[in-house]
Amino acid sequence: QVQLVESGGGTEQAGGSLKLSCIASARDISIYAMGWFRQAPGKDRELVAAIDWAGGNTYYSDSVRGRFTISRNNIKNALYLQMTSLNAKDTAVYSCAAANKIYLTTVQEEYSIWGQGTQVTVSS
Repeated sequence: QVQLVESGGGTEQAGGSLKLSCIASARDISIYAMGWFRQAPGKDRELVAAIDWAGGNTYYSDSVRGRFTISRNNIKNALYLQMTSLNAKDTAVYSCAAANKIYLTTVQEEYSIWGQGTQVTVSS
């Protein structure tokens, strides 16, 4: 059973930056497309960024495009989310997830492996 463990969350001031990491226990994560989701209190979970198996194709939601960067290092079994120009609306629990396919997907139901999440709080 593949496990995903996120780290890097915390409290940051508006305008600041944070980098999230997700380490997979799998022998080879290159068989998975991966994504970062977030869920704010009282709101539905939303996909903020996704990436294909090789990192060549990426997707960003309108709310983070131009501020967040998703990347992966398959040798290190790692997924990253670099977040810049943070604002209060970015406050949420961020989770990484893996889909059992190599091509990028924006369909939440296709992500079958989830991390436990890490809290990001942006103070104004």
